[in-house]
Formats: sequence, C-alpha cells, structure tokens
Amino acid sequence: MPDPGPMATEGPIATVAEQPAAPAPAPPPPGVTGRRALYVAVGVVLLALNLRPALVAVSPLAGTIRDDSGMSAAATSLLTALPLLCFGLLAPVAPRLGRRLGMERSLLGTMVLICAGTALRLADSVVALFAGTVVIGAGIAVANVLLPGLIKRDFPTRSGLMTGLYSMSLFGGAALAAGVTVPVQQAAGLSWQATLACWGALAVLAIVFWLPQLRSRTRVSAEAARQAAHPVRGLWRDPLAWQVTGYMGLQSLSYYAAAAWLPTVLEDAGMATGDAGWMLSFSSLLGIAGSFLGPVIVGRRLRAGILAGIGALLCAAGFAGLLVAPVGGAYVWMTLLGLGQGAAISLALLFIVQRAPDARHTAQLSSMAQCFGYILAATGPAVLGAVHDASGSWTVPVVVLLVLLVPQIVIGWGAARPRHVAGR
Repeated sequence: MPDPGPMATEGPIATVAEQPAAPAPAPPPPGVTGRRALYVAVGVVLLALNLRPALVAVSPLAGTIRDDSGMSAAATSLLTALPLLCFGLLAPVAPRLGRRLGMERSLLGTMVLICAGTALRLADSVVALFAGTVVIGAGIAVANVLLPGLIKRDFPTRSGLMTGLYSMSLFGGAALAAGVTVPVQQAAGLSWQATLACWGALAVLAIVFWLPQLRSRTRVSAEAARQAAHPVRGLWRDPLAWQVTGYMGLQSLSYYAAAAWLPTVLEDAGMATGDAGWMLSFSSLLGIAGSFLGPVIVGRRLRAGILAGIGALLCAAGFAGLLVAPVGGAYVWMTLLGLGQGAAISLALLFIVQRAPDARHTAQLSSMAQCFGYILAATGPAVLGAVHDASGSWTVPVVVLLVLLVPQIVIGWGAARPRHVAGR
C-alpha cells in the first residue's frame, strides 16, 4: 500500500522481485473514512495501550514479589523473559488466526486473554503467576502482529500518522505502568497480586470500546480461509524482508537489554534506588515523543534511512554518556536514549506497514519480523548480565550495546528503501 503522505519524497515504490507473468494486483482498499475512521483510530490507541502495562508493572514490584513468594532473582526475571518468548514463538500463528476469524474478532480475543491472564495472577500461587503471565504474553503476541495489518488496511493514506499513534501508545502504556504501579499499591494498600490485576481494567475498557467493530469485516471469504493455511510464499527468501526483520530485532534487543539493566547501572554508579527507577520512567516518557514524531516526519522532513541513523546516534550518545558520567548527566543520557529508542521502535513498525503491498503481506511480514525480533530481544538481558558477571563492571556491557548500533544503522538504511517485499 503506497503512502502518498510520508513516502512522497522517496519516489514510486517498486517490488523487490518482479514477476512479469503475474496478474496486476488489485487496487488497495480505500480504508475507513469519516466518523468510523476516528472510532477505529481511538480503538487502535486503546488496544495498543494494553500491550505493555500488564508486563511492565511486574518490574517495580519485583522486589516485593520475590520477598513474598520466595522466588530467586533468576526466577523473577523469567516474568520478563517469558512474555518476550511468547511474542516471538506465537507471532507466526497470528496471521492465520486473523484471516480465519477476522482482524476485529481476533483483536477482541487478545484483550480477553489479557483480562484472563491478569485475573489468573490474582491467585496466591507462583504457578498462577507464571501461567497468567504466559496467557497475557499470548494475547499481546497476536495483537503485536495484527495491529500493523489493521493500520495498513484501514488507513492506507495515513499509515505514518497511525503508526506514530500506535507506537506512542506502546510507550505511553509502558511509562504509565512504570510510573504509577507502586503509588497505586501504596495509596490503596493493595497486595502485589491485586495491584497487577488492576491493569486488567484497561483491557476491559478496550473490549467495551472494540465490541462494535465485530459488525465490520469479520467474515472472511472461502478463498481467504484457504489462504490461511498457506502463508505468503517467497517472503522468507526476500532480502528486504530480512532487513526489516533484522532492524526490528536489533532495536528490540537494545531496548529490552537497556531497560532491564539501566536502573542497576545507575545504582552501581552511586544513584539512589528510587532515583534510578525514575530515570527509566523518564526515558520512557521521552520515548513517547520520539515514537510519535518518527513516523510523522519520515518523508516529509527526513528520509527513513536518515532517521534510522539519527535514532541510533542518539542512543549511542546516551550509552557513551553512561560510560563517562552516569549519575551527573543522567537526565541528559535518559533524554537521548528515550528519543532514540522511541524513534527506532516506531520506524521498525513503519517499515512493516510500508514495505508490504497489502494487509495480508503486512501481517505475514509483521509475524516474521516479530518472531525473530522478540526471540533475539529475549536473549539481550541475560547476555548483558553474563557479560557483566564475566567482566566485573558495566563498561563492557555498555560498549556491547554501543557496538550493536552499527549494524542497526546499516540494516535500517537497507530496510528504508522505498520498495515492497516480494511474496505471493
């Protein structure tokens, strides 16, 4: 689907692998307009707001959970790693599910899963805690893949703006959970189980708002149902698809590895524990701005490849600052990291939307990119922790994050080419 707004300065879009004998593709659907467009846009924002809080809320409560349950630090860290593995391992299932049930019905089901998972974690049981986390991760995994396809289908001429709103909502939900979970627990005198379950209310709101969408486009044709068993062919051999996948993976690894250890890095440098936790929230707040502005200015002010480079350089400056003056310049380094990481995640999502010719290819490319991307991201915190244990300091791990930004720039430049992935 061409995007005449954000991609106007990049020229016409061509497919990577031409297929002369194939019939001309059908024109893209017009998308939604008027009042329904506003309604769907608000629905996308509400859905996206639910894709991080139920998971991020675990982090500020980790110490309480560990003390109350008797779990080790390693076992507690699985509460963060398991959802990322769900994101990657279940991503290939999402396109087939979306085509069989319809995007609207499938997305409603993801919110139901998030509600069920948060309710399950109310039980005073470690098994229920992990089971609920897996259920939540499954719901988020499917929504992660399907929402870019919905944006592609319903907003063909506004994909930059909608991707900005989508990624901004992801960061907004994460920042909200990081910032208010503990204050809510203390103000209401809740247990950690009840505090985690509170985030299910946001999913209930999304369900109520999204229910009317079931009347639209929920039925799929017999041909679409048959295609559900046959993913887009040729995508896994396409270089552009792998560049989009590589960019998603590298920026996700950098974000989750940094998020897992940044408070500890600052604490070890002499910052108070509460202040170190606030710095991560502050970075997420700046990420909201970066994630919204990135897709909006692509093509209007900057080429996507240049923005990929700027985002990585902002992160590089933030990481370098942590090596030189981690405490004294913390606000500056967190600002740079927030803006850079926000721009990178929104650009990764925009690549998925704009490098696919239609909603079906978008869902399949989203599945491929997020499958490998989140599996790679799940290894980041553990690898960075192992490097720290081996080196005895945080210098080498931060240098590793700096070095990984080099291939991120190179692959991002390739993924920014104004073309469509191959596949049929």
